[in-house]
Amino acid sequence: MSNILTQDFAPSSASAWKQKIQVELNGADYNHTLLSKTNEGITISPFYHSNNFEKLEIPIPKEGFKICYKINIPIEKTPNKQAVNAIKKGATALKFIANKPFNIKNLFENLLNKQIEFHFQLEFLNEEFLNKLFSTLKNETSYFNIDIIENLIKNGNWYTTLNNDFKAAENLIQENTSKFVLGVNVELYQNAGANAVQQIAYAIAHANEYLNKFGSSIADKIQFNFAIGSNYFFEIAKIRAFRYLYNLILKEYNTQTVAKVYTEPSLRNKILYDYNENLLRTTTESMSAILGGANTISNTTYNSLFHTPNEFGEQIAHNQLIFLKEESGFKNMQHIATDSYYIESITKQMAEKALDIFKDIEKSGGFLNQLKEGTIQRKIKENAQKEQDQFDKGEINLIETNKITKEHLKENSDLQLNNFIGKKSHKTLIIPIIPKRLSEKLEQKMLKNEA
Repeated sequence: MSNILTQDFAPSSASAWKQKIQVELNGADYNHTLLSKTNEGITISPFYHSNNFEKLEIPIPKEGFKICYKINIPIEKTPNKQAVNAIKKGATALKFIANKPFNIKNLFENLLNKQIEFHFQLEFLNEEFLNKLFSTLKNETSYFNIDIIENLIKNGNWYTTLNNDFKAAENLIQENTSKFVLGVNVELYQNAGANAVQQIAYAIAHANEYLNKFGSSIADKIQFNFAIGSNYFFEIAKIRAFRYLYNLILKEYNTQTVAKVYTEPSLRNKILYDYNENLLRTTTESMSAILGGANTISNTTYNSLFHTPNEFGEQIAHNQLIFLKEESGFKNMQHIATDSYYIESITKQMAEKALDIFKDIEKSGGFLNQLKEGTIQRKIKENAQKEQDQFDKGEINLIETNKITKEHLKENSDLQLNNFIGKKSHKTLIIPIIPKRLSEKLEQKMLKNEA
């Protein structure tokens, strides 16, 4: 880098900068005045300097991100046609969402051998169907995201039983050793209110249950699915800290890998009123995912909370990623955060705090045991409530929701979906973890007043 702008200035040490700042404070305490703590316990400093720089060796993907287009099979009448059109419009990955087996042959007609990644979010566990799917996609790069622990967490129950579910997963792994069979869904933790450090720790602990059960050979056959929030630099650091910590844990298994990370924007900060603000949030969240080094990125439509899927919303969401990749210079920016003093500092702190949580989980019998005892659920609920209190007081801002006068709010007359997720009413083995948006309570009050 050119030193034209700096060659006439003598370098200043970190201690010299701090001393100068202390003078300017006129006697005020430096730590109390200028150091701040986040909900995660991360310390934010007023400046960062090379004297205090500690770089972590983080495994970053060599290639840039894939643009993923989501297709909900039960909702879309012509999912194959939609998939073909998505590829024509620039999608390099497709994610199929289904709650029951579907016609495999019809879905993948004209889709194979096009260098497209296939991702799946299947709300069922059917070995016969999955083996047919594996066979059809034997020559394709596919991520099946079988996550029996996620099903337990989300619904409170196994698909059948603990032993049967793990046996089914083991059979599928053994029969498809070269495939990305397993998934770890970290999105659920974020959307339910877990902070960034908790998400990292729970992702590692969640994966460790699979490593303990199936062995180190599956370490590089797991896809991790993250939700990305609006704390721009923290979300960049979150992915990086996860990658670092995952490999740190894998050293205990005598293996290493560059973890596969799929991301979507968080739903926790999305709103019903003046919903175009969601476009701004999903754009910056996608940017965080890119700079954090996500392998595959899917976007969320601005109207997904209240409107059935439509071409307009889906095309805008897709175009946001196309614009970032092809027009904004983000095509190969997965390394850009490396050597950033601020981001590296946050990354290191996140990794250290997440490791402490992970160690506590393992000392207490492991992730499944803490889920059974309700510890994980309680920790997430505590952080979610802290954030909710901050939101209600205006300390966490969602523009157009809790930081604008009511007369400026635009009524949403296009509500087609139930926007508020209720509690599970069926009997469960554990307390389910349920997503909840920050603005739900306020929006329910507004809707009631409009009725």
